[in-house]
Amino acid sequence: MTKKYVYGPVPSRRLGLSLGIDLTPHKVCDFDCVYCQCGKTTIKTLRRQPYIPGRTILRQIRAAVRGPCRIDFLTFSGSGEPTLNSEIGDLITEIKKFTNLPVCVITNGSLFYKPEVRRAIQKADVVLPTLCAASQKTLDRVNRPHRTLKIGKIIRGLAAFRKEFTGQIWLEVMLVRGLNDSVCEIRKLKQAIRRIKPDKVQLNTVVRPPSAKFALPVPRAALLKIKKMLGRNCEIVAAFDKKQPPAHFPDLKKDIIEIVRRRPETAAAIAHSLGAVRARVNKVLSTLRKSRRIRIVRHRNRVYFKPV
Repeated sequence: MTKKYVYGPVPSRRLGLSLGIDLTPHKVCDFDCVYCQCGKTTIKTLRRQPYIPGRTILRQIRAAVRGPCRIDFLTFSGSGEPTLNSEIGDLITEIKKFTNLPVCVITNGSLFYKPEVRRAIQKADVVLPTLCAASQKTLDRVNRPHRTLKIGKIIRGLAAFRKEFTGQIWLEVMLVRGLNDSVCEIRKLKQAIRRIKPDKVQLNTVVRPPSAKFALPVPRAALLKIKKMLGRNCEIVAAFDKKQPPAHFPDLKKDIIEIVRRRPETAAAIAHSLGAVRARVNKVLSTLRKSRRIRIVRHRNRVYFKPV
């Protein structure tokens, strides 16, 4: 059976119903972020290579866009850093030939100091880089990067990309309580944001079960104060509120596994994103739990499902 590199659509608080496209093996990344919902990084690398066959990915995307589900964005994201795949530029070019759906790249933004990375994603419609720190100490504490990555180089790369890219840049600032939410840290981030000049800044915090248990969310009241500090084009990421129209899935079990393999998810969110009846989703989740293919994780009074 061919492995699935395309999954969802999944509910995204920023993009609506997002068809995920995985370009690396699980947790191949140059960061090991304390808040990551995909778990701990297993291969920390800066090496760019064609990790996954491009033809296989394109075939799976074509099948998905012809399917019954509503899709708002085709999103390069998944369980690793997508810009580590050296074929990402060619894939975006080929996608544009057979669909008008907008293409988004969700990235940690660490490799934009490389001209070839900036060129590779020029044809994307929206790029969502993340910036959690404006000092090396905070970068090391929150993102735990590859030992050669320095914050100055990362910020310069993001600023260079802004000058070259004609699409939208929505800069995510992921805040973790006690690590990067102090007034001093936010002031440094504000200076960096002025250099990068994104179209908007999106404040986010820990929602799903994180890689490190000490990674805690920033309270809403504090987010509102930080939003005010960062200015007019800053917004707090809202709750997901879109629902997929009803659809038939011949292999709902496989679709659910592919979603939770990339990110912990609740039963309600799975049902909404796939357009499946909640009772049927619950029944499949129960079967998968009994066969020990998935497990429950409780996080902040909510029940999430993850692979065993």
